[in-house]
Amino acid sequence: MIDRTELWIVIIGLALGSFALRFFFIGFVGGRALPEWLLRHLRYASVAIIPALVAPLVLWPAATEGTPDPARLAAAAVTLTLGVLTKNVVLSILGGAVVLALGLMLGA
Repeated sequence: MIDRTELWIVIIGLALGSFALRFFFIGFVGGRALPEWLLRHLRYASVAIIPALVAPLVLWPAATEGTPDPARLAAAAVTLTLGVLTKNVVLSILGGAVVLALGLMLGA
């Protein structure tokens, strides 16, 4: 287990780092217009971050002790397919959620 002092040092360090990142954009950049090349790159930040957060949950789920299961793989496939075909985020998420719920109910 981690030492209490070390834990608080890590928590405070993460809080300061998070504050510094936000302050950079809000405090320093403020009301100035950002360059077009930076805006173009920032548009893709969520497109890169969301799959990075979801992929481990699909491929190495803690619920199955790291073994991929058909319910999660099917839900991810349906979500991706609906997203590409309809360009509707809400419909994609709902479709994936329904497939995951059905897959887990039928598999249990």
